[in-house]
Amino acid sequence: MNRRIDKSVLTGRTVDEITGGRRMRRNRRFDWTRRLVRENTLSVDDLIWPIFLIPGENRSEDIKAMPGVERVTPDLAAKKAEQAAELGIPAIATFPNIDIALRDDTGSNVLAPDNLINEATRAIKKAVPEIGVITDVALDPFTSHGHDGILRDGVIVNDETVAQLAAAAVLQAEAGADIIAPSDMMDGRIGAIRDALNEAGFSDVGIMSYATKYASGFYGPYREAIGTQDLLKGDKRSYYIDPANSDEAVRDAALDVEEGADMLMVKPGLPYLDIVWRLKETFGMPTFAYQVSGEYSMIKAAAQNGWLDGERAMMESLLALKRAGCDGILTYFALEAAKLLRQP
Repeated sequence: MNRRIDKSVLTGRTVDEITGGRRMRRNRRFDWTRRLVRENTLSVDDLIWPIFLIPGENRSEDIKAMPGVERVTPDLAAKKAEQAAELGIPAIATFPNIDIALRDDTGSNVLAPDNLINEATRAIKKAVPEIGVITDVALDPFTSHGHDGILRDGVIVNDETVAQLAAAAVLQAEAGADIIAPSDMMDGRIGAIRDALNEAGFSDVGIMSYATKYASGFYGPYREAIGTQDLLKGDKRSYYIDPANSDEAVRDAALDVEEGADMLMVKPGLPYLDIVWRLKETFGMPTFAYQVSGEYSMIKAAAQNGWLDGERAMMESLLALKRAGCDGILTYFALEAAKLLRQP
């Protein structure tokens, strides 16, 4: 027998007595009320699109571990930049997969004015001068051992690496980079790069510091993308931040701020929303996150298997980063997200 249950019998009080007449669902009832009270919004202006590079012309390669992502030659990177600009994406970030013959223990090819990353910057800026170009000066795409610095007797040498990164940053600025984004996590590299850029006449070129880059398990697909997955000897825990630490991350970021960083980045993104929040609250500076390859590939793989709604999960993950305090997000979803955001 079905009987209507009197809630007061179960609780002794009505719902209005329990809540004092406050009902949170009132503002959730309609789409228009939900939009009126929405606290955070995601827009195309929040997106930065990472692009992987390979040498040559008119050539692309699919990245198996990152469905829908490919490596492209500089001329095709310029076409991708045109796509991004048409959708209103403010900036792209480039990452090279250079020929293995050009890699060595010191990553010396990073100092070649015409290397792959600089060639691509020139091509992009020629085709789409109004789009922002963000370049990374870490050595891992250029070394034969896959580390972000110069390896001497099994040790990543900090100061020698910093000197090389500063010189490479100047070359990237000369090629047309708007923002240098050092991801190597060497001590003192922000100040050294700032000094080098200023002395070379590039005081207007910004620095987006990878201020808190964690020794994460979410980087695997990226290492396939830049061709270091079979090269890496040992791991990067001697210079990346321990995932267990958050106070250390804030101290590390504070040094980068003091040395002249214009923007701060947290990498990875979703597993470190607390770090995004702490940096934004502590420094009040432009704060970014990198939604890394592992985060991207998990969502893509689950969507391909029908385990979740890919578009919904993509947009929710980006909004979560925005809610945590991000002013912008580096994401491989940038093009897909921009297309959805531009729909009426």
